[in-house]
This record gives sequence, structure tokens and C-alpha cells, in this order.
Amino acid sequence: MASVQHPLARDSTARFQAGILASLLGLAVLAWLLTRKRMLGMDAGPGTDPGSLGFYVVSWVVMMSAMMFPSIAPMAVAFGSVQRRRGDRGSVDRAVSLWAFLGGYLLTWTAFGLLAYGLYAGVRSLSIPALSWHRGGPYLAGGVLLAAAVYQLTPTKDACLRRCRSPLDFVLTHWRDGPAGALRMGALHGAWCVGCCWGLMAALFALGVMSLTWMLAIAGLIALEKLLPFRELANRLAAITLVALALGVSLAPQHVPGLTLPDSLAAAKAMSTMSGMHSLGGAMPSHGMAPMKRE
Repeated sequence: MASVQHPLARDSTARFQAGILASLLGLAVLAWLLTRKRMLGMDAGPGTDPGSLGFYVVSWVVMMSAMMFPSIAPMAVAFGSVQRRRGDRGSVDRAVSLWAFLGGYLLTWTAFGLLAYGLYAGVRSLSIPALSWHRGGPYLAGGVLLAAAVYQLTPTKDACLRRCRSPLDFVLTHWRDGPAGALRMGALHGAWCVGCCWGLMAALFALGVMSLTWMLAIAGLIALEKLLPFRELANRLAAITLVALALGVSLAPQHVPGLTLPDSLAAAKAMSTMSGMHSLGGAMPSHGMAPMKRE
């Protein structure tokens, strides 16, 4: 009888894991569609106005779901599989705990997004002439990209990436029972993920925080780092890509594919589009864009 049950149990586990994977990827696709709907036509390049706090927070959470859910699929599958094997809860409780885990993950990324918003909006509000696009703007954006590239090669980055790439070890080491425990585990995993990816997210702000093109590019680099079998190779490829972008944005931004120049017609149209989005998150900030300022 055991010889019959074993393959059946294995098939059941495979279906369960496939269900988690399909659900997560389906949510990522939905999040990409919502992100496109909210942000299409709003890319004004480096220094893009992030909008009001309400608009930004909603957009950020949806954007993080789109960009990060494919990369954390192995972690979600490991969490769900371990909980299923424990056999101490019903299917409803398991589902609640899995969504609590994902909620905790997004909660950590939301906290990071709020911190990034405060820093980014604070610098923009100063309207420093030296940071205008026709003066130091390209070098500031390039400097952020270069800093992100350097961080790729640090021991801190490597330590965080190792933990992100070891889902079963994380789940077994940090297991907590119940939805509250799952929420805590998700928040902790999100913290490791922030430690791994904050440089790449800073690069997104430098290239255009409302750019769908750069969102896809950064999400691709994150996925390669977390999912590609050759960890060091993926890490180095990301670093090289960031260095190339840093040089391009600093020295010849007009030749960087996909980059919207803040003084271009496309950027002007994006600003016009954003000015009509008050109903999606409250009034937009009234301060000017320092990178858009002409000398």
C-alpha cells in the first residue's frame, strides 16, 4: 500500500506547490497591469515627481508586488510546503498564514518605500540649482547608480543575498506558528530582501521612479540574482550593468536606451499627465522639479 501512496503523496505535494507558484505569478501579472494603468505616461526621467504620499504608497505597494513576487516564489513555496507537512492546521489556516507571510514581506518594503519617499521628496523640495539637469543632475543620478554598483560587491550585499537564496533554511530556522508568526517571518524575510536590493531600488529612483521600462529592468536584475544558479555571476552582471548605466547617464544620457531626459518633450507630457492625477491620491506636490529647472 505504501508503494501506492508514496507517488500519490508526491503528486499532491507537486500540485500544492504548483498552486502556490501559479497564484503568486498570477498576482504579479495583475500587479504589473495595475502598475501600468497607474503609471503609464508618467515617466519624466531622473527626478520624476513621485506624487502625493497617498498616491505614492498605493503605487509603491502594487509596484513591489509586481517586481518582487516572482523573485520570492521559492520562499513562498518553501513556507507553504513546510506548513503543509506540519499537518497541524486546516487548509484555511494555511492559506491565511501564507498571505500573512506575504503581507509581512510587503509591510517591510512599504516601510523602506516611505523612507525613500521622505529622502527623495526632501531633496527635490530644496530645488538646489546645482542639482538641475543642465548642471549636476546627470552626475547625481550617475553617482547613485555607481553607489548601487559598488554595494553589489560588498560583504553585506553578499550576506543578504545568500539568505534570500536559501528559502528552506530561512523557513526552518525562523519558523513561527500561526498567522502572527507568519507575518513576523514575512517581515524578517522582507528585511533581508531590502538589505539585498535597496541599491537596485535606489537605481530605479535615479533612472525614473515612474518608468515602467526601468521597473522591468530592475525586476529582471533582482530575479537573476535570486533565481539564477550562479549567484556570483548574476551579482557581477548586475554590478557591471549598473556601472554602464552610471557612465551613460553621467556622460551621454541622450544615448541611454529607455531613459527619459527631464528636459525633453516626453518629460513635459509626463508632468502634464501627473498634474491630472489628483483624484488617485490627493493633491500632487506643488514644488518644482530641481532636475527640470533650466539655467
